[in-house]
Parts: sequence; structure tokens; C-alpha cells
Amino acid sequence: MSSKHIPMDITSNRAIIVDDEEPGRVMLRYALSAQKNWSILGEFNNVASAREFLNANEVDVVFLDIQMPKENGIGLARSLSNLDKPPLIIFVTAFNTHAIEAFEVHALDYLLKPFNTLRFTQALARADEILTERRGYAEALRSYVDREEKVGKPAIGSNQYLEQIIARSVGEMECIPINEVLWMSSASNYVELHLEKRVVLHRMTLSAIEKLINPQDFIRVHRTTLVRIDQFQQIKVVGDGSYSLTLVCGAQVAVSERHIQRVRGFFKV
Repeated sequence: MSSKHIPMDITSNRAIIVDDEEPGRVMLRYALSAQKNWSILGEFNNVASAREFLNANEVDVVFLDIQMPKENGIGLARSLSNLDKPPLIIFVTAFNTHAIEAFEVHALDYLLKPFNTLRFTQALARADEILTERRGYAEALRSYVDREEKVGKPAIGSNQYLEQIIARSVGEMECIPINEVLWMSSASNYVELHLEKRVVLHRMTLSAIEKLINPQDFIRVHRTTLVRIDQFQQIKVVGDGSYSLTLVCGAQVAVSERHIQRVRGFFKV
């Protein structure tokens, strides 16, 4: 373990760095030292020593590498998720293929090495916001860990699919059961979750969320739209190669020619 302790102002956000590679720790150390109201309580090159420190000290934020020998960062996140008030975790990774979809759960953040100043500042801003009001964070962290364990595993049974979505508004996280979502539409790098009486914006691409939900519940009807199958009410032609699907909730969504045959199959008696 390498550790560094510095005097801390009571208003400081208390952070530790966990990375088995010294360049990674140095990069984070210098980036944090340039920020006001942030204090580094320690630096660790393995999960075991970091866990020992966390058991004896109050920490606000853990900057946590994922790929480490013996026990990776997910193992530490798993144990922290059982705490009533776990520290915030900002994952740090050199691999952009490692469960990026799951990293975009708003309760957490990730930094892709090497990160730039703007990206780092954005991560700290998110941490500041959540630290102000931690409502829902423990549940959000546990949800992330559950999802991370399922990434890359074959989906067998409904319990292997996403059961809730963690959406973040100012100061709090909201757990939205997937069975309350009627349909979803793409909004650039976000997804609009259409519920019975409101629309919630969630920071994840439509393609990413499609991989995590049960295909027996939702299907894609357009490149920008996923619809819950039990919402299908009526399909009609609105033009040459253009179709409109009316949902039970009253919404109307476009159906592309690419998906029309599959959609029509649900209306056959």
C-alpha cells in the first residue's frame, strides 16, 4: 500500500485512490490536488488495503480502478454496496469495452484513462451533487453491482434482465421499475422513459439499454423506439412505407418498414 495523508478542511470532500499502477495514482493525485475542497486521505495499490482503510475511516469518494490483480474494483464495489451509506465510487478504467453501458448509471461515474481536465471536472461535479443529498445512492450502487455481475452472462430467465432503471435528477436518484416503462425513445446519448403520467430522461443510449431488457417484454419498432409489447393496440399505414402504432396508453409511435413484419405478427389471431 502507498498512502498519503494531508490536513483536511472540514468542508473538504474526502477521497481515496485505488489503482495498482503508480502512473494511474499519480495522474489522479495531481488532478485532485488542483481542485478546491477535495482532500486525498490515502492511495492504495490493491483492494485489500483499501478495504481495511475504509473499514476504519469515513470516506466520501473512492476513485477505483477496475482491472487489478487478485481482486478487481468490482469486488470492492460489491462489498461497499452493502453499507447503509457507502462512499461514492468513480470508476477509473483504461478499457472502454468494459461494461460502459453499466457505468452510465447516474448513481456512479467513470473516467476513461487518460482523461482530460473537462471530463474530470464533470465527474467531480456529479460527486458534489450527490454528496449534497445522498438519497437513493446505496440502492443505486447495489443495482450497478448486480448489473455488472450479469454483463457477459447468457440471459436465462427473467431474473437475468434489468428490473429497474436508476435515473438521477438534482440531488437524488430514482429507481424506476422496468415494468412501469411503457415505451422508450432515443434522445442522442439519452433515453426518454415514457411512464404512465410522465417522461424521465435517462443517460444511456437506446442500443445499450436494449441489451439489458427482456426481449419478451420490449421490441424495437423503429431505430429510435422500443415499445412494451403489451402496449400494442393498433397498427395502420400512414404513407408509402410508413406505419403508425397506437399504444394502449394513447401514444402513437412510428414503425419503420424494417420492423413492420414483426410488429404485424403480434396482431395475428
